[in-house]
Amino acid sequence: MSAVGATAAYLNHPGDSHHDRVSFLGAQLPPEVAAMPRLLGDLDRGTFRKLLKLVVSSQQGEDCREAVQRLGAGAHLPEEQLGALLAGMHTLLQQALRLPLASLKADAFQDQLQELGIPQDLAVDLASVVIGSQRPVLDSMARQQGAWLPHVTDLHWRVDVAISTSTLARSLQPSVLMQLKLSDGSAHRFEVPIAKFQEVRYSVALVLKEIANLEKRCQRKLQD
Repeated sequence: MSAVGATAAYLNHPGDSHHDRVSFLGAQLPPEVAAMPRLLGDLDRGTFRKLLKLVVSSQQGEDCREAVQRLGAGAHLPEEQLGALLAGMHTLLQQALRLPLASLKADAFQDQLQELGIPQDLAVDLASVVIGSQRPVLDSMARQQGAWLPHVTDLHWRVDVAISTSTLARSLQPSVLMQLKLSDGSAHRFEVPIAKFQEVRYSVALVLKEIANLEKRCQRKLQD
């Protein structure tokens, strides 16, 4: 049986439904996080802290594969359970770290973890990573890992009006001429018809509004 197939047995729990709660995990609870309470049932806090340390080290760019194997052998954890636990902890931390630190409160964050069925002492350990002294390092690593694609550094634009075309003696059709400069030094020029520009502007504004509404709902839930 493949590792994915074996781990799936730990992730498929139709009865574990927390997806109706709005939290830092979003409206739909990831299955690997939903499986964590059952997997943590017989796990001692010392082993959990070692697992958490490995997940944090992995998010900081370290290769932890050998350390994971040694921990699994020393703690007598089945490979499938170990993989499912690491997947759940990684997803949980990854989602929590997406929120600004100012929007998180330790007590509210721990309460949400306990609502998911995570024991209180383990919730405290998770909160210490998300809100504690390691947070700036994790944020810095996330920015570095996400910066491998070129990003926009400058934008120039102007409106041109075509007075005439090869088929029309009098056109007077406006268009937007844009130039993007990227962080890798490249520049891209393109022309956008006014109708298409208005369509893009509306779509971007709609997406930004939906993102802002979602962030407000998550922040209210965490601050309650």
